[in-house]
Amino acid sequence: MKKSAFIAVVGRANVGKSSFVNRAVGEKVAIVSDKPQTTRTKIMGVLNREETQIVFIDTPGFHKPHNTLGENMMKAVGAGLSDVDAAVFMVEAVTRFKFDPDNLPPAELKLMEEIKKRKIPAILAVNKIDLLEDKAELLPIIEAYSRFLDFEAVVPFSAKNGDGADILVNELMSFAKESVHYFDDDTVTDQSERTMVAEMIREKLLRTLDNEVPHGIAIDLEQFFESDTREGEPILNVSAVIYCERESHKGIIIGKKGALLKKIGTLARKDIEEFYGIRVSLKLWVKVKENWRSMQGAIHGFGLD
Repeated sequence: MKKSAFIAVVGRANVGKSSFVNRAVGEKVAIVSDKPQTTRTKIMGVLNREETQIVFIDTPGFHKPHNTLGENMMKAVGAGLSDVDAAVFMVEAVTRFKFDPDNLPPAELKLMEEIKKRKIPAILAVNKIDLLEDKAELLPIIEAYSRFLDFEAVVPFSAKNGDGADILVNELMSFAKESVHYFDDDTVTDQSERTMVAEMIREKLLRTLDNEVPHGIAIDLEQFFESDTREGEPILNVSAVIYCERESHKGIIIGKKGALLKKIGTLARKDIEEFYGIRVSLKLWVKVKENWRSMQGAIHGFGLD
């Protein structure tokens, strides 16, 4: 008997939502970095286990938007919570701020209120337990969040090393209902190949550049086609433009004598070659489009609406 479930994965930025989805699916379907707002749109990751299909909806980190792109990202969170069978509400065991059980972050309180309002069954997933010296530190964290929402289950885990991740996936399996499978059994994501490649390039930028620059970066693939080399071997030809918002940012991305852009291109090419299993020719250019994050037309053009 076929079963399926749609599971929204929600939480603040950098709590490990994408890392968990990648581990659960068994493939890298969402890019990961330590920068806020790494995930910009709703991404689906598909897990098929025997007759059961779980569709994870990875959402952007919940935050107060400061531009049109940020507003669209928050709409993606709301869309991710629509018509789902359950939600994973993810928090950190070790946070970047001082944990105060009586003053939880407003973004998390608002998210829990939204889950409660929509009457969505939710699991509290406490990530990054690998960073805890004493597991007893989990108790006040669990108690604090459980005061605001009646969770179906609480699962401490580590997306980094996998400890407890299978327990979380098994808990989510219980929400599957008799249903058709909405994706083919060999599908792992709803993202197109072009989008995946653009995101691989952006990931290398996020991991290489300083904090200020990555938020204003978008990738536009101008060429994406496969051909044969003179030796008759297949090669994937990719030409991409990296858009940034300031002329000063363009210089940072390119680096001294083009060194940083070359490094980014090398790292991205290796990832793309591993993904496709063939040689890749990657060409990158950098252009400026001022304040594009506040321009709905530009956001639409980059596929971020």
